[in-house]
Amino acid sequence: MPQKLRKITRDDIIDTSAYAAQRAERRKAILPRKRLRRVEVGPHATFYFECFETMLQQVQEMLYIEKGGAEQVDDELRAYNPLIPQGNELVATVMFEIEDERQRAVILRQLTHVEETIFLDIGGERLKAGFEQETERTTPDGKTSSVHFIRFTLTPAQISRFRDASVPVMLGFTHSNYGHIAVLQGATRQELAGDFA
Repeated sequence: MPQKLRKITRDDIIDTSAYAAQRAERRKAILPRKRLRRVEVGPHATFYFECFETMLQQVQEMLYIEKGGAEQVDDELRAYNPLIPQGNELVATVMFEIEDERQRAVILRQLTHVEETIFLDIGGERLKAGFEQETERTTPDGKTSSVHFIRFTLTPAQISRFRDASVPVMLGFTHSNYGHIAVLQGATRQELAGDFA
């Protein structure tokens, strides 16, 4: 982990009116990077791997949309700074994206505690995802949330293997009702390797 934590401060945020003038250009500029950081696993789950730039954009968007002024800034920083990787980790928002409301309710009820089954496999070495403990993501009737926040913390040796293109890297679930895997490769893998500083 770097000696100095990577986080967004008030100094990184531009005034809402200045952001409004730059908004279209900024959103267009970050889109290619966000695409590389998006990984679909199975028919419903999408991992959105976060970084300083994606979280700064999110904070600016929230301030622009909600127009909460200076008072809102601290709340946004508290919400989004924990999603910035700190040099030895990958951090993602995992979303189960199911358009039909009834189908979504049925599927999410079949995925009880799905966050506990998420893994990253680096050349046969499997790492379980860390997930937020302070918020319960499954209701008493077994329905999981459509949004989960996870992180993988890697050792220096695992980071070295992740960077080695000859070592296969997979992302997936071991849930009995959602046993899907995706292979990370090419430009997406290179982009994510940049999170290790």
